[in-house]
Amino acid sequence: CQQKIILLRRTKVSYLCFVKNTQKGGYPSAGYSRPRSRPTEPEVNAEKMEPPSFHPCDEAVISTNDDASNCKRSAVKLGYWKDDYIAHFVRNPDRKAPEINRGYYARVKGIEMCIEKFFKKTGDKCQIVNLGCGFDTLYWRLREAGHMVTNFVELDFPNVTSRKCYQIKRNKVLLEKIHVEDGEVRLSPTDLHSTNYHIVGVDLRNIEEVALKLQQSEIDYSVPTIFLAECVLVYIEPQNCHNLLKWFAANFKTAAFVNYEQVNMNDRFGEVMLNNLRQRGCSLAGVDSCVSLDAQISRFLQCNWHGARAWDMVQIYHSIPASERARTERIEMLDEAELLVQLFQHYCISIAWIGDLFQDVEITVEKQLSSLNID
Repeated sequence: CQQKIILLRRTKVSYLCFVKNTQKGGYPSAGYSRPRSRPTEPEVNAEKMEPPSFHPCDEAVISTNDDASNCKRSAVKLGYWKDDYIAHFVRNPDRKAPEINRGYYARVKGIEMCIEKFFKKTGDKCQIVNLGCGFDTLYWRLREAGHMVTNFVELDFPNVTSRKCYQIKRNKVLLEKIHVEDGEVRLSPTDLHSTNYHIVGVDLRNIEEVALKLQQSEIDYSVPTIFLAECVLVYIEPQNCHNLLKWFAANFKTAAFVNYEQVNMNDRFGEVMLNNLRQRGCSLAGVDSCVSLDAQISRFLQCNWHGARAWDMVQIYHSIPASERARTERIEMLDEAELLVQLFQHYCISIAWIGDLFQDVEITVEKQLSSLNID
């Protein structure tokens, strides 16, 4: 493992390439809104669905959950952010390279900032649907912060949800947070249902199965809903991904989608990242939507979302308050700041929306950049 990290540093590519991801003014976001026309009846069937059978790459994709979880645990252990729950899913992680820890901090913090902006619009009267949830602990962290959303639904491959259900049911701390007075917790090998928390095993390429699992999770299509995806769509074949996004757009009255994913994958650095992932058996079926911020936006517009914006992680990092950035930059020294910049330039967060509620959500990027000297 140490040899791999050394090799990657020499080639200016961090081990982050291997994991599931990896003053006002400043940068404007890439963004677009289109005139809207909603069909009177929502679509319920996907067109030209590609076979949702188990793909040879699925096992490699599933394994990225372990990588990402270990990386998050490593950063948490060093104090990049507070998460008292990740240790229940990951016991003894290896210490990761500083670039990895900083990268995951920006990823987690960026998504949290988006959610906070949505909460200013909805309060707790919203639903969160976490696609490809892995061992993410967002539900428990929100509960600890005093948030009790209307419904929180997590979806992932059954192989992943079964392991997460097992850890939840055997851990009092996790169970106490999902148990509500006068409510019950129902468990199966791959699914768990409580009053406002649900985790279900599902293949996101199968729309009928997704619809059934959301129904079992008591989803309400009229309640403002926030979809989250961290390096998920990129693993789904384009037609299946479009079917999924179109189905969401057709059936949810008010929604926002927060997508963390690769970007600028058509340059040399992106090619190296792709090759590293392919060597692990991960074929990025949806990489065509990751060539630019505009491509990320177009994916949502083509699937009938009303508008979208996108920022690379350089911009996201500089939207974090300067005092908070300074705190994390003191935790450990970077061996090569340039490497972190390159990684940030090849990941992004995009936001898409249905309805008017979330259309003015914006990320403010500081014009004065930090000690990384990013141009």
